[in-house]
Formats: sequence, structure tokens, C-alpha cells
Amino acid sequence: MALSVEQVLAIAKATEAYDGVAPLDEATLLTLRNRSEDATIWGDVRGFGLLIGAELSLVVLTQHRGVGLGRQLLLRAPSLPAGTTAWSHGDNPAAAALAARHGWERTRELWVMRRPVAGLPPAPAAPDGIVVRSFEPGDEAELLRVNSTAFAHHPEQGGMTAADLAERMAEPWFDAAGLVTAWEGETLLAFHWTKRHSETDGEVYVVGVDPAAQSRGLGKLVTLLGLNHLASAGVSEIHLYVEGDNTPAVCLYEGLGFTRAAADTHIQYTRR
Repeated sequence: MALSVEQVLAIAKATEAYDGVAPLDEATLLTLRNRSEDATIWGDVRGFGLLIGAELSLVVLTQHRGVGLGRQLLLRAPSLPAGTTAWSHGDNPAAAALAARHGWERTRELWVMRRPVAGLPPAPAAPDGIVVRSFEPGDEAELLRVNSTAFAHHPEQGGMTAADLAERMAEPWFDAAGLVTAWEGETLLAFHWTKRHSETDGEVYVVGVDPAAQSRGLGKLVTLLGLNHLASAGVSEIHLYVEGDNTPAVCLYEGLGFTRAAADTHIQYTRR
């Protein structure tokens, strides 16, 4: 009997509890919860394979690892053409070996960087002519415009649609006060969308700056405003995700006190 979405989510939750990292990303979870018909699922109570579009996920419960179940799930997958991607949430040697054995190459590194709230620098004053405020209904079109231009070459973030935005804003964690925006007249120039995972854990969810407004210090401005918002909400640690080869962003975050541990690396593999 095929696994249900509820069983898949339960396996993912149990795996996260042991590994300390979620095996499925946010977009995958949203699809499972809201559009499960878009997902192909196979496996059993020991683990599952999941295909959504061109992204593959393989998840095996801790007690069933080391006996080749991941390989079995991979071989049972539907057709996986060249260009299909899969994430290893953590730089896992077993995942790397499985990928290499079956013709997948390492193509992206997504770093997790963290810093404590203690010692957080204050935000600078906004430049003349720039109005900073929280998100308000009616800002959606400008938010999507800046997002699409700021992330034009980003495989996931740049493709956010109005429906995707509404879906995320309908999540229980969404807080309009935590979506900091910077405007010049009626034009949005930059934003920082924060996310509070728990009472103690906050995230720099998305920072976007209109390419036409770069080099004006707005990225650092909205980043610090968002960090201080999370601090005022009571979190003790803040984390973020950044492409490992995005040197300007990494330098910005390092300058703000964020650091990375080698284990905090997510690896994307692409089928050749």
C-alpha cells in the first residue's frame, strides 16, 4: 500500500528529531500539505522517495540506514532525466557515495550561518528620502517585483509567484511586522523578511535589494533592522541560508557576526 502524506511527514519528523536537521525543505513541505497531487511518493514505513517536478528527495529512518535502502529507493524512482536535482541536508558521506555511484554530481553548496543575538549592532539611520516600514497589504506587487529582479538567477527564490507569496503569508509563522521594507516614494528598493521558528530561534528568511538600488547600503540597513526585530521578539539565536559561492553576501553576513560550521552545509546533487 502506498504511503500517505501523513506517513511521509511523520517519517520526516522522526528523521529530523534524530539528525537535528529537516530532511525536506520548506517548498517541499508546502507542496505536500497544500498540493499533494503534485508529488509522486514511493517506499514503506522504513523510508520514502519523493519526486516533485525535477527535485528528488530520499529519506530513510535512522534505524534502517546502512543496509542499502537509500539505493533501493533511488532505483525504484520514476524516470529521472538529466538535470534532476536532489538535496543532502548536511554534507553526508553516505549521500555523496550514493550520488557518485549513480551518476549525480555535486553542483551547489548552501551554507547555514548563525550568530547569537547578544552583541547585535544597532541598525543605522535610513538615508534621506528612504522610508522604512513593515509590510502592509497592497505591497505584494512591489515585493514580487524586487524579489524577481534581485533573485533573477536564483533557481528557487527568483520564481516566486503571487500564489507562492500568499501561501507563505498564510503560514502560522508569518508576521507582517517582521517583513521590513525600504521605500523611495512608491518604489520598493529593499526588504528583509524574517521568520521566527520558535521562542528562541529566528531566521533571516529573505533579504532582497533591487539591483538598481545596490551600493546604497540598503541591504545592510534592512538586514540589521530585521535582526533587531527578531531580537526584540525574544529569540536568542539567528540563522540564515546563503549560497556558498555568493562571496558578497557571505562577506556581509560575516561582517555582521555570522559564522559557519562545516557541518552546516547543504549539498545539491544534479543527475548527469
